[in-house]
This record gives sequence, structure tokens and C-alpha cells, in this order.
Amino acid sequence: MQTATAKKLEMYRAMLLTRRFEEALTELCAIEGTIHGMMILCTGQEGVAAGVCAALEPADAIITNHRSHGHLLAKGADPNTLMAEIFGRATGCNRGKSGTLHLAVPEVNAPCTSTVVGAGPPIAVGRAFAQQYRDEQAVTVCFIGDGAADEGSFHEALNLAALWQLPVLFVCENNQYAGAQRFEEHTRAAHIADRAAGYGMVGVVVDGNDAEAVYAVTAEARARALAGSGPTLIECKTYRWRGHGEADHQLYQPREEILAWQRRCPLALLQERLTAAGLLDQATVAALEAEVAATVQAAIRFAEGSPYPEPPEALEDVFA
Repeated sequence: MQTATAKKLEMYRAMLLTRRFEEALTELCAIEGTIHGMMILCTGQEGVAAGVCAALEPADAIITNHRSHGHLLAKGADPNTLMAEIFGRATGCNRGKSGTLHLAVPEVNAPCTSTVVGAGPPIAVGRAFAQQYRDEQAVTVCFIGDGAADEGSFHEALNLAALWQLPVLFVCENNQYAGAQRFEEHTRAAHIADRAAGYGMVGVVVDGNDAEAVYAVTAEARARALAGSGPTLIECKTYRWRGHGEADHQLYQPREEILAWQRRCPLALLQERLTAAGLLDQATVAALEAEVAATVQAAIRFAEGSPYPEPPEALEDVFA
């Protein structure tokens, strides 16, 4: 079991890796022909993924969504095969077939990315039921956005999870926008977590930019689930710095609002706390930056040097 200090440093490194990984993707997307298809980033939301995944064990599963890079990296996905998959190369974690929107990394118990808004919760309920049935002593975490919480499948999943007291954690990253629609324009309630009461489950609101706070509520929810006390709905208040996707010019997001949230950067917040506690210093930060930079550059080289899948492979791994 890791010490508290090791956990905090693990969260910091996961956030740093995600930030630098996605900064590289931002630059690569601007180079025509490098990456094909949509690119959806979690910049500004790294505290949620790092805090949640630091509270999990290897046997725990995650069901992620279209904004998945941070979740997968924090869960332990290999940056090389992840980058290769985003490049559409045969060495990718899904043999170049998924791209960024349908990533699956089974070796870290991340069996699927559900990009259909609201489709993840029912899948997570099924996974959690299997864990409960097999007495696996593990939980499933389902990451969703605030827009997904308005889908009927979300409510059906919460109802069944509560009814069967399943070991599932619904983590809602409320980044204040569902596409281009502000939170208050699509939801009357002040907090999505308040909906948990209607299903007889615990609902928690946490500052999603505070990785330590996210870790604490996730660890508590996980322990509660493993004790047989059922699911938890965790609402993480955060903000996405970039558009819904890289083709989004963010005309609907006030510049002052973006800057205000950037001043509450989750990475900077944790770095300041760890430095004040004597757990980080300039030399350690510089060393971590160098290590992460090398990791990201190695991933890019691996992806660029990998072949594309052969056309006949398109018909392989097709099960339905």
C-alpha cells in the first residue's frame, strides 16, 4: 500500500503527464494529415481523473467517455500505445481502429470508451453487477459529463444500481458546459449530485480542481461500495479550458470566465500544496517535467514510426 506522500506525488505526476500529453496533441492536430478525426481534450479537468484513479486498485474498472485521455493515463495506460492509437497506427492499444474516441485498454481494466452521451452508466452497472456476482471485491467507476446526467439512461442506471446496491461510482465531471450549452441552461438544480437522493444513494459535491479532495471522496465511496452499502454519485465541479473539441472556437465561453478558471488550475494548486508541505521542490518539479517530456516525446516517436493497419484487418475483431 502506498503512503499518503506517494499517493499525492502519483496524482501530481498523472496530472502533469495528462497536461503535457494533451498539449502535444494540440500541436499535432494543427499539422495536416497527422491525426484524423475529432480531438476532444480534458485540459483543466486533470484533477478529477488523477484524484479518482489514485483511489482505485488495479482490479477496479473504469468506463470512460469521449474526454478520456486523463482517465486512461491516470489508470496506468501505456502512453506509447495510447498515442499510437490516436495516430491510427497498428501498434495502438486497439490496433489503430478506435482512434481517440473509442479507446479501450483492458490491461488496466478500462474495457471501453462510450462516446454516446449517457450510454456509459448502463454499461458500468452491468460491469458492477458482474463484480458483485463474482464477489470480486472491486468497484466500477463511470465517468460522465453534466450533459449525460440529463439522459434517460443515466437515471435508469442509477435506479438499478441503487436497487441492487451495486459497487459502482458515478463520477460526473461538471465542466459547466454540455457541448455549447451552459449548465444552468439545461439543468434547473444547482447540483447534479442532489439527484442521488431520489434513488436512495449517497450524492457528494466536490471541487474537481482539488485532486486531494476528489481522492478523499472517491476513497470513501469505494470503501462504502465494498462494504455493501451501494453506489455513490460524485459531482466534480470543474471547467474545460478548451472547446468541446479542437474544432470548437469557444465563441460561447466568455474570455473572463476561462481566465478565472485557469487561475484555479488543478495542476498548479496541487503543486503549490505539495511545495508548501515540503513534498516538492524546484529540483523535483524540474526532474518530473523532464521525465514527462521524455515520455511524451517517446510516445510520439513510437506512434510516428509505427505502420498503419493493413486494409484486410478492418474485418478482424468484429463481433457484431
